[in-house]
Amino acid sequence: MKGYVTLGTNNLEAAVDYYEKLLSGLGISKGAEFPGRAVRFGTESGTELVVITPADGKPATAGNGTMVALKAESQEQIQQLHARALELGGTDEGAPGFRTETFYGAYFRDLDGNKLVLYTE
Repeated sequence: MKGYVTLGTNNLEAAVDYYEKLLSGLGISKGAEFPGRAVRFGTESGTELVVITPADGKPATAGNGTMVALKAESQEQIQQLHARALELGGTDEGAPGFRTETFYGAYFRDLDGNKLVLYTE
């Protein structure tokens, strides 16, 4: 089952800039915009990620134990995008490398503290 993932942000403009620059490396581009509220990112086959300001008006917070996984095509792509995520202001949560015999991943947090992993198997 595949739908979409929503990540809350306290600065929509900064989050959109961050993800637009990062996700382009996966072939994911900015799509529909809802001014001051949300922006969708996706491919021709569908929406992948939405950054949004919380509907209740309270600050966005990163969920403890919540993580978004973005599939990459190669270890090299993961290395490049992990470095890019950090250059754009994200923080390292685990350098690129094998976590199991077949799972290669790199972990980071975005500008709002949301945890993501770039991975390939």
